[in-house]
Amino acid sequence: MEKELRVIISGGGTGGHIFPAVSIANAVKALRPDAKILFVGAEGRMEMQRVPAAGYEIKGLPIRGFFRPLWKPANIGVAMDYLKSKWLAKKLLREFRPQVAVGVGGYASSAALGAANSLGIPTLLQEQNSYAGLANKTLAKHASKICVAYEGMERFFPADKIMLTGNPVRQQLLESKGGREDAVRSFGFDPQRKTILIVGGSLGARTLNESVLGQLPLIKDSGVQFIWQTGKYYSAEISERLKGHDIPNLKVTDFITDMATAYRAADLVVSRAGAGSISEFCLLGKPVILVPSPNVAEDHQTKNAMALVNRQAALYTKDAEAPKTLLPLAVETVNDDAKLKSLSENIGKMALPDSAEIIAKEVIALAQAAH
Repeated sequence: MEKELRVIISGGGTGGHIFPAVSIANAVKALRPDAKILFVGAEGRMEMQRVPAAGYEIKGLPIRGFFRPLWKPANIGVAMDYLKSKWLAKKLLREFRPQVAVGVGGYASSAALGAANSLGIPTLLQEQNSYAGLANKTLAKHASKICVAYEGMERFFPADKIMLTGNPVRQQLLESKGGREDAVRSFGFDPQRKTILIVGGSLGARTLNESVLGQLPLIKDSGVQFIWQTGKYYSAEISERLKGHDIPNLKVTDFITDMATAYRAADLVVSRAGAGSISEFCLLGKPVILVPSPNVAEDHQTKNAMALVNRQAALYTKDAEAPKTLLPLAVETVNDDAKLKSLSENIGKMALPDSAEIIAKEVIALAQAAH
C-alpha cells in the first residue's frame, strides 16, 4: 500500500500565482485522491479567499513585501514579520509533516519554502514568468526541481534543475464546448461581424479603459463589435462617462464570469501580458495584442510579451502609447484575415499543454523519492 501523500503548496498575492497553485493541487488530487494538501499564504492577500473557495485548507502567515527604498524605517517591522513567518512556517511543517513543498512565487512562499529547506523537505518551484520573481530566484539554490513556462531560464536558475512544463491554466477554458457563432450571439452580437475582446484582468486596467474611452467615435464607426471588461474597480466611473453615448456595437461589463465563451466569441483579444493569460492565449491559439503593465516588478510583463512578439506570435503596444495607437491597431488587425491566421498559428505553436499534470507527477515523484 502506498504511503499517504502530504503536500504543502505556498505562494499567492495575485491571481497569476494562485491559479497555477490551485491547478497543481487539483492535478495532484486527480492522480492521488488520498493526497492531503495544505496551502500556506500571506494574511490579508487574495489567496486567503480564493483557496478555500477552491476547496482547500489554507494557513496565513503575517508576511508582507519590503518597502522601496530598502532603508526605509518601516522595513524593520517587515523584517520582524518575515522572521516570525518563518518560525510559524517551521511549526506548521513540523505539525503537517509534508514529504514535499511546492512554491509558486509570492511573499508566503519565501518563508514556507525557506522553512522546508531548513527542515530537509524536498521543494519544487513553479515560475510563471519569463523573468523570474525574487522569491523563486532566492529559493532556487535549494530546490530539487524548477518548472518553467519559457525557454532560456538558465540565466536565473541552475540548468540541471529546470524543466519546461508551461503554466497550468483554468481547466474549464479547455473543456469548453460550442462554436464561435453561439458565443457571439450570447453577447447579443452578429456572428457575421468581427468581434474584439478587451480584458484588463479581474481588477481592470486603467490604460486599456482610457484607450477605449478616448476612441468612442472610432469604435462606433468601425463596423467591429467590442466586448469590454472594465474591471469592478472602474465600472461606476465608466458608466458615468458613457452617459449620452449610444454605441450598440460596444458591450460593457465589469466582470466576465464565463471567460471560455468570451474567448470563443473573440476574433482578436486585447489584454495585459500576465503569464497566466498568455498561457491561455497560447493553448487556445488566440490572436492577441498585448499591452504590458508598467506597474509590475522588474517590468516582467514586457519581457513576457516580447517572448511572443519575437516569434510573430502576438502584437504589442507600449502602455504609454496605448491611448493613441491601441484601438486603431486593433481595428486594422481584426479586419486582416491573413494577419489573424498567422498570429493564431504562431501563438498555438508556443502552447505547452497538460502543464498541471506534468508538474503534479514531478511533485509525487519527489515525495516518493524522499522515503
